[in-house]
Amino acid sequence: MTAEQRAKSFSVHLVLIAYSLLAVGPILLVVMNSFKVRSAIFGSPLAPPDAATFSLVGYEKVFRSSHILTYYSNSLIVTLVSMALVLLFGAMAAWALTEYRFRGSTALALFLSIGIMVPIRLGSVAILNMMRSADLNDTLTALILVYVAQGLPMSIFILSEFIQQIPRDLRDAARCDGVPETRIFFEVVAPLLRPAIATVAVFTIVPIWNDLWFPLILTSSDSTHTVTLGVQQFLGQYITDWNSVLAALSMAILPVVMIYVILSRQLIAGLTSGAVK
Repeated sequence: MTAEQRAKSFSVHLVLIAYSLLAVGPILLVVMNSFKVRSAIFGSPLAPPDAATFSLVGYEKVFRSSHILTYYSNSLIVTLVSMALVLLFGAMAAWALTEYRFRGSTALALFLSIGIMVPIRLGSVAILNMMRSADLNDTLTALILVYVAQGLPMSIFILSEFIQQIPRDLRDAARCDGVPETRIFFEVVAPLLRPAIATVAVFTIVPIWNDLWFPLILTSSDSTHTVTLGVQQFLGQYITDWNSVLAALSMAILPVVMIYVILSRQLIAGLTSGAVK
């Protein structure tokens, strides 16, 4: 490697490290300060907790003064069920649109692409009226239906591109052996879509877990609130208690970070697939 190449590589790595610190730094500060006493949060916010400043009072107040476990279970149910339905229906729709040509397939694909460009929040009033008419207001089912509708267009778009990269000879060979179409999809095509499925999963999970808008307008009781809405209410109640504020935020951040770490390898493989032939 020449001196010029080393300089370019160093510059690229320097920019990436700086961006990583910029992205991860605020998260680390929130989590780190959640384990401090109040005086240390304001006196030395950049210092890690030590024997003199370490405290769990914020987490104790969060568990004692809010329904945080209920919020977490609601978020997990809504997120996981929505993700599973988006992946299943998205993969099946992408398979149908890619593999079979029928009258109206192009118009249907165009209609789905509009769903990517038009924010679903523009239809909030119509969605609210629809859920009331169906007697689904203040239920987790309403949130799941909205999130599935929100995630399907992007899921179909991404999975369609990956299905097109699968050699058609694999599918034709299975058909020559008399394999039904359902088995071809689940046993031949689906296993080859793992990088794309991980990509869609991350793009589906993060917006659902972080969403505040639809839980705010579709749920009205503690039994159906998600963690994002529950934490927001907790922050309003304890706005001056920074120990509880930082503890609640740390607990809301942790699941998304863990999911990204687990799926990061497959996510990168999905994003870079096809970049090198």
